[in-house]
Amino acid sequence: MPADNKIILDLKKINKSYGETKVLENINISIYNNEFFTILGSSGSGKSTIIRMIGGFTKPSSGEIIFENKIINDEPIFKRPFNTVFQDYALFPNMNVFNNVGFGLKIKNIEKNLIKEKVLKVLNIVGLESLSNRMPQELSGGQQQRVALARAIICEPKVILLDEPLGALDAELRKQMQLFLKEIQKKIKITFIFITHDQEEAIFLSDRIAVLNNNKFEQVGSPKELYYSPNSSYMATFFGECNLIECKIINIEEESATLESTFGKFKIKKDNLSKKFNNGDHVNFGIRPEEISIVNNNIENSIELEVSEIDFKGSVSSINLFNNDSTEKIKVQNISSNVSNTYSPGSKVNILINPNSGNIFSNEINN
Repeated sequence: MPADNKIILDLKKINKSYGETKVLENINISIYNNEFFTILGSSGSGKSTIIRMIGGFTKPSSGEIIFENKIINDEPIFKRPFNTVFQDYALFPNMNVFNNVGFGLKIKNIEKNLIKEKVLKVLNIVGLESLSNRMPQELSGGQQQRVALARAIICEPKVILLDEPLGALDAELRKQMQLFLKEIQKKIKITFIFITHDQEEAIFLSDRIAVLNNNKFEQVGSPKELYYSPNSSYMATFFGECNLIECKIINIEEESATLESTFGKFKIKKDNLSKKFNNGDHVNFGIRPEEISIVNNNIENSIELEVSEIDFKGSVSSINLFNNDSTEKIKVQNISSNVSNTYSPGSKVNILINPNSGNIFSNEINN
């Protein structure tokens, strides 16, 4: 949920083109005060263009950027109460940590004593008070990122824009910085707008996420909403692992619906089926691997399949399954490795699809 219910920033009917090339199309979003809002998309999806428009580095071709009920399309960068943290940090190489962080206050002609007080306070927040005299080249990547964040915080902006700030860090340091960013945002209570192509990063950090696809927002919601209630096949497979199974609806009853696939027939709760679907419709059924279990016997709603591969992941494993009538595979994961060790490629297993889970999407090709 958003940190509070006050909308601080609105993007309305935003379009952006470079010549004949459309980069963004009909972007509409409201961002709330103090929330950690992430724009998630693959490389080239236009997510950095949104940040650059909000920050004033480029203008939309059409549409309105509204901050606290005021249109700011023509507002220069220095008049916008936003600060940006870039992936390359953009630290001044000839200034130490203290002067890098205090630079924004210095050019505003703030008193030296006040600058010192504010810089030391912010360095304490980001855990760098003991490194104030270090030069940027003497710092690790994570420390440089903290300096860049401290410099963004010190002028007390209303919004901090973070353009893939963790992209250059190694995996372990990236995890540490994710935790740091999450803690800092809650501590200073400033709206963060974060850009990433990493789904796990977005899930961990965000109050809400907007997923960009084909120049548009595909879906906006909390991490749980996007994971458990994707609105399209694209969302189901892009946002976490998902088995997407081509099916035909063969029987809609009062409380359940029966689907037929090349793997076999199985039932789902009728609640999972929207009113637009009817008997005979071809659909895609999306089910997360963790919502499928392996059962010992051939019980109601179970399907017998053959083991294709077993992926060992330490204490747990994932198993890929198939049958001879299909080139599709079904993945089952979070299986205890003690259990998966009893199987091998070619083993027959029975799986049970959780009838309360999964999502139905239109299959435009077969309908």
